[in-house]
Amino acid sequence: MPGASERTVWRWLAEASQSPAAAAHPGARHTSRFEITAEIRVLLAYWHGNASAVHRQLMERAVAEAGGPRAQTSGAAVPVPPDLVAVPGGAALSQVPLLDPVPSLSTFLRALRRDLTAGERAGLAIGPQAARAHDVFGKRPASWRNYAWETDHVQAPLLVDADGDLVRPWITWFIDTATKVITGTAVTPGHPSRASVLAALRAAVVRDEPYGPAGGVPELVRMDRGKDFLSAAATTALGAMGVTVKDLPAYSPHLKGTVESLNRAADRMLFAALPGYTVGPAGPRSERRGRTTGAVSALSFQDFTTEVLEWMNWWNTAHRPKALSGRTPLEAWQADPTPVTDIPAAGLWAFTLEDDGRPRKLTSHGVSWRGRTYTAAWMTGQAGRQVRVRCMPHHDHEIEVCDARGHHLGPAHLADAATSEQLQALREAGAERARRLRADAKAAERLRRQRFAPTTSAEPAQRLGAVTAAQAERELAAADNTDVARLALPDLIPPAPPPAHWRTSPTLAASTATPPPAAVPADPSADVAPEPGSRPAGDA
Repeated sequence: MPGASERTVWRWLAEASQSPAAAAHPGARHTSRFEITAEIRVLLAYWHGNASAVHRQLMERAVAEAGGPRAQTSGAAVPVPPDLVAVPGGAALSQVPLLDPVPSLSTFLRALRRDLTAGERAGLAIGPQAARAHDVFGKRPASWRNYAWETDHVQAPLLVDADGDLVRPWITWFIDTATKVITGTAVTPGHPSRASVLAALRAAVVRDEPYGPAGGVPELVRMDRGKDFLSAAATTALGAMGVTVKDLPAYSPHLKGTVESLNRAADRMLFAALPGYTVGPAGPRSERRGRTTGAVSALSFQDFTTEVLEWMNWWNTAHRPKALSGRTPLEAWQADPTPVTDIPAAGLWAFTLEDDGRPRKLTSHGVSWRGRTYTAAWMTGQAGRQVRVRCMPHHDHEIEVCDARGHHLGPAHLADAATSEQLQALREAGAERARRLRADAKAAERLRRQRFAPTTSAEPAQRLGAVTAAQAERELAAADNTDVARLALPDLIPPAPPPAHWRTSPTLAASTATPPPAAVPADPSADVAPEPGSRPAGDA
C-alpha cells in the first residue's frame, strides 16, 4: 500500500493473523484505543507532568497485582498490599489505576499529546501560570485617543547612585492604548508610592511645557490592584477629573497588555544597554570573586532619569510599532480628530495633592501639621485664619495651604528643618545601628545553627559540635539572668485579703496577708500627745 512503511505493514499482518476482521480492513483505527483518564491526570499532577514516572507507576501497579517478581517474597508468590509504594517517592499503589494491558511508553506519550493540550501539559508540569502562555486572548476593538489609558510600575534591573546609596529605580508611566503614546512618566529612586502615581498622572494630563504635546484627561484608566494605584489620593484625583478607574483582577497582566508590552520593551531596548544592568549571563567566577556591589559602575539618578526621558521621547517620536501601520505614536495621536479635554496646570495641583482632611488655624508661628510647624512669607498678617493643608505624599519638607473654600493660598516650608550635616549624621547613625543589629543577628544564627554528620547509609542523624560542661553552664546562667519571669518573686509581698463580702476560695484566702490591727484612737480628753516609745497603762 503506498504511503505505509514496512514496519506498519508487518504490524497489519500480525493483527490480521489474530483477527479476521483486521484482515478485511487493514490499518483501520480501533475504537478501544488507550486514552488519558481522570485518574491518570491526577498522577500527572502528582509527578508534575513527568509522563515517564507515571508510566513506571502504572507498570508497578500491574506487576504488583499479578504477583510478579517485584511482588515476591521468600516462598510462593504473594500479592503486594495495595498501599505499598513501589516507586521511590511515588504515590501509594492503591491510588494508581490498574490497566489491563498497560500501554507501552510510546503509546502512553502519544495518548498524552493527543488527549491533553499544550497548555494543560504546561500547567501540570509547571503550574497554572505556565498554561497562560498557550491561551488565546481576544483583542479589544479599536478605540480613539484618550479613551483608555493603562498604568503600571516597572523596576529597572540595574543600580543607580541616589545621594550616595545604590538603589534600584522604579518607573511609573501612563500609556494611551489606542495610539501607544506615553503620556506621563515619573522615576522614583527606590520603591514607588502613591506620590509616584500622582506625579506621573500630573505629567500625563498637563500638555504645557515641559510636558506634552500628548495628554489631556482620559475617559478610563486600567490598573492593577496595587495599593499605590488604589490609594485614596490616586482614586480621589482621578475621580475629581471624571476618570473611570478600572481595577483589574489579580494576576491578570494580559488585561493590560499595552503597558506590559511597554515594560518588556523598556527592559530590552533601554535598561539592557545601561551600565549596572543586573540581568543576563554572568561572567566566570574568577572574575566575580572579590568584586563588591560598589565596584560596579553605576549611573547617577539624575543621569538615569535623563536616559529614561530621552527614551520616552524616542518612543513617541521615532519608534514605529507594527500596530500603527508605519506611524509613530505621536503621529497617530495627532492624527486622531477626537477632542481633548484639558485642565490648566494652575488648577491641576488641587487634583494631584493629598488633602489633610480637617481645618487648621494659622498661628503666630505658622501652621502646625503632623507635629511640625510650617511657615511662609505670605502668612504675615493672617494669624487666626482657617486654612486647609494639601501635600504630596511623603514630601514632608513642603506643603500647600488653601483657605476654607479650597482656594490656593501658597506653599509653606518646614520651619526648623535639619541641616544637611545633621541629616547625613542621622543617616550614618542609622546605618551603623543597622549594621550592628545585622551582626548580632548573624552571631545568633551561628549559635542556633545545627550541623549534622553526612552519611551514606540509612541511620539516625548525628549532631556535630562539642560543648564543654563549663560552656553549657555559662550559657544557661546567662539565659536565666535574662529571663525576667524566673527572677520574679511573686510571694515576697502577699496580696491584701479580699473584702469580707467576697466569696473567696480557701486556697486564695490562705495566700493573702493578715490585715494589720486597727489603730487605737487617741483619748480626745488628753492635752498632751504620748511620747514616742511609751506604752499605755496596763501593758506592763
